Amino acid sequence: MIVLRLKPIADIRSMVERHARVLVVGCNTCAAVSLAGGETEVETLVETLRLGASRSACQTEYTGAMIQRQCEPEFVDKLEAGGYDAVLSLGCGAGVAFLANTESVPVYPALDTLFIGAAKGHASWQAECSACGSCVLGETAGICPTTRCAKGIMNGPCGGVKDGRCELGDRDCAWVQIYDRLDEQGRGDDFDGLGSTKDNSVNSMTCEWDMNADSGGSK
Repeated sequence: MIVLRLKPIADIRSMVERHARVLVVGCNTCAAVSLAGGETEVETLVETLRLGASRSACQTEYTGAMIQRQCEPEFVDKLEAGGYDAVLSLGCGAGVAFLANTESVPVYPALDTLFIGAAKGHASWQAECSACGSCVLGETAGICPTTRCAKGIMNGPCGGVKDGRCELGDRDCAWVQIYDRLDEQGRGDDFDGLGSTKDNSVNSMTCEWDMNADSGGSK
Protein backbone atom coordinates (compact mmCIF):
# COMPACT_ATOMS: atom_id res chain seq x y z
CA MET A 1 0.00 0.00 0.00
CA ILE A 2 1.16 3.52 -0.78
CA VAL A 3 1.45 5.44 2.50
CA LEU A 4 0.69 9.15 2.52
CA ARG A 5 0.68 12.06 4.93
CA LEU A 6 -1.23 15.35 4.94
CA LYS A 7 0.86 18.42 4.18
CA PRO A 8 0.78 21.27 6.71
CA ILE A 9 -2.48 23.21 6.38
CA ALA A 10 -0.58 26.47 5.92
CA ASP A 11 1.25 24.96 2.93
CA ILE A 12 -2.01 23.74 1.42
CA ARG A 13 -3.69 27.10 1.84
CA SER A 14 -0.77 28.92 0.26
CA MET A 15 -1.16 26.73 -2.84
CA VAL A 16 -4.88 27.12 -3.40
CA GLU A 17 -6.22 30.28 -1.77
CA ARG A 18 -5.52 32.30 -4.91
CA HIS A 19 -8.40 30.40 -6.53
CA ALA A 20 -12.09 31.20 -6.08
CA ARG A 21 -13.49 27.64 -6.17
CA VAL A 22 -11.47 24.60 -5.22
CA LEU A 23 -12.58 20.97 -5.56
CA VAL A 24 -11.01 18.78 -2.85
CA VAL A 25 -10.81 15.22 -4.20
CA GLY A 26 -10.16 12.10 -2.14
CA CYS A 27 -9.01 8.69 -3.38
CA ASN A 28 -10.81 5.65 -2.05
CA THR A 29 -7.94 3.16 -2.21
CA CYS A 30 -4.45 3.58 -0.71
CA ALA A 31 -5.10 7.15 0.46
CA ALA A 32 -8.29 6.08 2.22
CA VAL A 33 -6.73 3.03 3.83
CA SER A 34 -3.77 5.03 5.08
CA LEU A 35 -6.24 7.46 6.70
CA ALA A 36 -4.96 10.37 4.63
CA GLY A 37 -7.37 10.75 1.70
CA GLY A 38 -10.65 8.98 2.41
CA GLU A 39 -14.11 10.49 2.74
CA THR A 40 -13.58 11.44 6.38
CA GLU A 41 -10.26 13.14 5.62
CA VAL A 42 -11.79 15.04 2.69
CA GLU A 43 -14.64 16.32 4.88
CA THR A 44 -12.21 17.29 7.64
CA LEU A 45 -9.88 19.12 5.26
CA VAL A 46 -12.74 20.97 3.58
CA GLU A 47 -14.07 22.16 6.94
CA THR A 48 -10.59 23.15 8.09
CA LEU A 49 -9.94 25.15 4.93
CA ARG A 50 -13.37 26.81 5.12
CA LEU A 51 -12.73 27.81 8.73
CA GLY A 52 -9.31 29.19 7.85
CA ALA A 53 -10.78 31.12 4.93
CA SER A 54 -13.52 32.66 7.06
CA ARG A 55 -11.02 33.76 9.70
CA SER A 56 -8.79 35.43 7.14
CA ALA A 57 -11.63 36.91 5.08
CA CYS A 58 -10.46 34.79 2.14
CA GLN A 59 -13.13 34.29 -0.55
CA THR A 60 -12.04 30.79 -1.62
CA GLU A 61 -14.86 28.23 -1.62
CA TYR A 62 -14.10 24.56 -1.00
CA THR A 63 -16.15 21.52 -2.07
CA GLY A 64 -15.34 17.88 -1.36
CA ALA A 65 -15.59 14.90 -3.72
CA MET A 66 -14.50 11.25 -3.79
CA ILE A 67 -13.45 8.97 -6.61
CA GLN A 68 -12.43 5.34 -6.37
CA ARG A 69 -8.93 5.75 -7.81
CA GLN A 70 -7.19 8.89 -9.07
CA CYS A 71 -4.72 6.92 -11.18
CA GLU A 72 -7.16 5.22 -13.58
CA PRO A 73 -9.10 6.90 -16.39
CA GLU A 74 -12.33 4.96 -15.85
CA PHE A 75 -12.69 6.58 -12.44
CA VAL A 76 -11.15 9.98 -13.21
CA ASP A 77 -13.54 10.39 -16.16
CA LYS A 78 -16.40 10.46 -13.62
CA LEU A 79 -14.91 13.41 -11.74
CA GLU A 80 -17.06 16.50 -12.25
CA ALA A 81 -14.52 19.31 -11.96
CA GLY A 82 -16.26 21.75 -14.27
CA GLY A 83 -16.91 25.12 -12.69
CA TYR A 84 -13.91 24.88 -10.36
CA ASP A 85 -10.74 26.91 -10.68
CA ALA A 86 -8.45 24.29 -9.12
CA VAL A 87 -8.35 20.73 -7.83
CA LEU A 88 -6.76 19.80 -4.51
CA SER A 89 -5.89 16.12 -4.58
CA LEU A 90 -5.81 13.81 -1.59
CA GLY A 91 -4.19 11.09 -3.66
CA CYS A 92 -0.65 9.81 -4.11
CA GLY A 93 1.82 11.43 -6.47
CA ALA A 94 0.59 9.24 -9.31
CA GLY A 95 -2.97 10.38 -8.68
CA VAL A 96 -1.99 14.04 -8.65
CA ALA A 97 0.01 13.60 -11.87
CA PHE A 98 -2.82 11.74 -13.60
CA LEU A 99 -5.41 14.35 -12.58
CA ALA A 100 -3.09 17.13 -13.73
CA ASN A 101 -2.82 15.38 -17.10
CA THR A 102 -6.59 15.11 -17.52
CA GLU A 103 -8.00 18.29 -15.95
CA SER A 104 -7.76 21.74 -17.56
CA VAL A 105 -7.34 23.54 -14.24
CA PRO A 106 -4.34 23.44 -11.86
CA VAL A 107 -4.09 20.35 -9.65
CA TYR A 108 -2.31 20.61 -6.28
CA PRO A 109 -1.17 17.87 -3.87
CA ALA A 110 -2.59 17.97 -0.36
CA LEU A 111 -0.56 14.90 0.62
CA ASP A 112 3.07 13.81 0.61
CA THR A 113 3.70 10.31 -0.74
CA LEU A 114 6.02 8.57 1.73
CA PHE A 115 6.61 4.94 0.75
CA ILE A 116 5.08 1.57 -0.05
CA GLY A 117 4.40 -0.07 3.29
CA ALA A 118 2.60 -2.76 5.24
CA ALA A 119 0.27 -2.24 8.18
CA LYS A 120 1.74 -2.68 11.65
CA GLY A 121 -1.44 -1.69 13.48
CA HIS A 122 -4.11 0.98 13.39
CA ALA A 123 -2.72 4.04 11.58
CA SER A 124 0.78 2.56 11.69
CA TRP A 125 2.79 1.35 8.71
CA GLN A 126 6.23 -0.08 8.11
CA ALA A 127 8.15 1.07 5.02
CA GLU A 128 8.90 -2.06 3.00
CA CYS A 129 9.51 -1.00 -0.59
CA SER A 130 10.88 1.97 -2.51
CA ALA A 131 9.73 0.72 -5.94
CA CYS A 132 13.33 0.70 -7.19
CA GLY A 133 12.60 -1.67 -10.05
CA SER A 134 15.38 -4.09 -9.10
CA CYS A 135 14.09 -6.27 -6.27
CA VAL A 136 16.56 -8.15 -4.05
CA LEU A 137 14.10 -9.31 -1.36
CA GLY A 138 14.66 -12.96 -2.26
CA GLU A 139 18.33 -12.60 -1.33
CA THR A 140 17.79 -10.42 1.74
CA ALA A 141 15.13 -12.54 3.47
CA GLY A 142 12.32 -10.13 2.59
CA ILE A 143 13.95 -7.07 4.18
CA CYS A 144 14.75 -4.29 1.71
CA PRO A 145 18.06 -2.54 2.44
CA THR A 146 17.24 0.24 0.00
CA THR A 147 14.16 1.07 2.06
CA ARG A 148 14.99 0.00 5.60
CA CYS A 149 18.67 1.04 5.78
CA ALA A 150 18.92 4.78 6.47
CA LYS A 151 21.84 5.01 4.05
CA GLY A 152 20.50 2.54 1.50
CA ILE A 153 23.68 0.50 1.84
CA MET A 154 23.63 -2.68 -0.25
CA ASN A 155 26.60 -4.64 1.07
CA GLY A 156 26.16 -4.97 4.83
CA PRO A 157 26.02 -2.80 7.93
CA CYS A 158 28.05 0.38 8.23
CA GLY A 159 30.34 1.21 11.14
CA GLY A 160 27.60 3.08 12.94
CA VAL A 161 25.60 0.05 13.98
CA LYS A 162 25.51 -0.61 17.75
CA ASP A 163 23.64 -3.37 19.53
CA GLY A 164 21.63 -3.99 16.39
CA ARG A 165 20.48 -0.38 16.15
CA CYS A 166 21.17 2.21 13.46
CA GLU A 167 23.38 5.09 14.53
CA LEU A 168 20.50 7.46 13.78
CA GLY A 169 18.70 5.89 16.73
CA ASP A 170 15.32 5.67 15.07
CA ARG A 171 15.35 2.10 13.79
CA ASP A 172 16.90 -1.34 13.95
CA CYS A 173 19.80 -1.93 11.57
CA ALA A 174 18.33 -3.47 8.41
CA TRP A 175 21.47 -5.52 7.80
CA VAL A 176 21.44 -7.00 11.28
CA GLN A 177 17.80 -7.94 10.70
CA ILE A 178 18.72 -9.49 7.35
CA TYR A 179 21.47 -11.57 8.92
CA ASP A 180 19.26 -12.70 11.81
CA ARG A 181 16.41 -13.75 9.51
CA LEU A 182 18.71 -15.56 7.09
CA ASP A 183 20.23 -17.38 10.05
CA GLU A 184 16.77 -18.32 11.39
CA GLN A 185 15.93 -19.73 7.98
CA GLY A 186 19.14 -21.78 7.87
CA ARG A 187 20.57 -19.50 5.20
CA GLY A 188 23.18 -17.71 7.30
CA ASP A 189 25.96 -18.67 4.91
CA ASP A 190 24.18 -16.72 2.15
CA PHE A 191 24.95 -13.47 3.94
CA ASP A 192 28.56 -13.50 2.80
CA GLY A 193 27.43 -13.59 -0.83
CA LEU A 194 25.28 -10.47 -0.56
CA GLY A 195 26.33 -7.06 -1.75
CA SER A 196 26.44 -7.42 -5.51
CA THR A 197 26.14 -4.19 -7.45
CA LYS A 198 22.55 -3.05 -7.77
CA ASP A 199 21.26 -1.99 -11.18
CA ASN A 200 19.79 1.40 -10.31
CA SER A 201 19.42 2.26 -13.98
CA VAL A 202 16.31 0.05 -14.12
CA ASN A 203 14.29 2.57 -12.15
CA SER A 204 15.42 5.60 -14.12
CA MET A 205 14.85 3.87 -17.46
CA THR A 206 11.33 2.68 -16.69
CA CYS A 207 9.22 5.79 -17.09
CA GLU A 208 6.52 3.72 -18.80
CA TRP A 209 5.66 0.07 -18.60
CA ASP A 210 3.17 -1.74 -20.77
CA MET A 211 2.44 -5.41 -20.13
CA ASN A 212 0.89 -5.63 -23.59
CA ALA A 213 3.93 -4.32 -25.44
CA ASP A 214 5.65 -6.74 -27.79
CA SER A 215 8.97 -5.95 -26.16
CA GLY A 216 7.66 -7.64 -23.06
CA GLY A 217 7.88 -4.80 -20.62
CA SER A 218 9.94 -1.75 -19.94
CA LYS A 219 10.86 0.77 -22.54
